[in-house]
Amino acid sequence: MKKEDKSLIIDKIAATLNEYSCFYLVETAGLDAEKTSDLRRACNKADIKLMVVKNKLLVKALDSLEGDFSEMYPVLKGATSIMFSNVGNAPAKLIKEVLKKEKDATLPRFKAAYVEETIYVGAENLDTLATIKSKNELIADVIALLQSPAKNVVSALTSGGSKLHGILETLSNKEA
Repeated sequence: MKKEDKSLIIDKIAATLNEYSCFYLVETAGLDAEKTSDLRRACNKADIKLMVVKNKLLVKALDSLEGDFSEMYPVLKGATSIMFSNVGNAPAKLIKEVLKKEKDATLPRFKAAYVEETIYVGAENLDTLATIKSKNELIADVIALLQSPAKNVVSALTSGGSKLHGILETLSNKEA
C-alpha cells in the first residue's frame, strides 16, 4: 500500500473516531460469512457503525487524536474491528446478544472500549459496559427524580381540596 493511501485511511479512521462519542475494539476474524453479515445487520439496526481496520493504522489514527489511548495498544493484536456508537452501552449489549444466541460462540470477542472519556480493557468489563446507562437515560432519571416531589405536592393539594370541599358541604347541609 502506498504511503499516500495509508495517510488517507488514517485520516478517515481519525475522522470517524471524532464523529462518535464511544468506540469498541472487537475481534471478528473467524466469523463465517453468514455470521459476519448477521453482525453487520444487527449493527445497522442498533445504529452502530462497524469498521475493520489494520492495527498499525488504528494506532496512528489514535495518536493523531487528543487524549491518551495507549492503554488500548496491547490488545491490538490479530484482526480488529471497531464498533462506533453515540450510545455507550449499545455495542456491549449487541455483543452480549450475539454471544447469547449461540451456546459455544466466542466471537465477536470484546477487546477494549472507549466510553465517555474512559477506557475499558479486557473481556471482564463487557458486563459492566452493558449495564452503564447512556447520557440520555441518566438525564431521564434526574428529571424523574426532580418531578417526583412536585407530583407529590400537586397530589396532596388535589386530594386536600376535595376533602375540604366535602367538609364544607357537610357543614352547610348540617345547618340547613
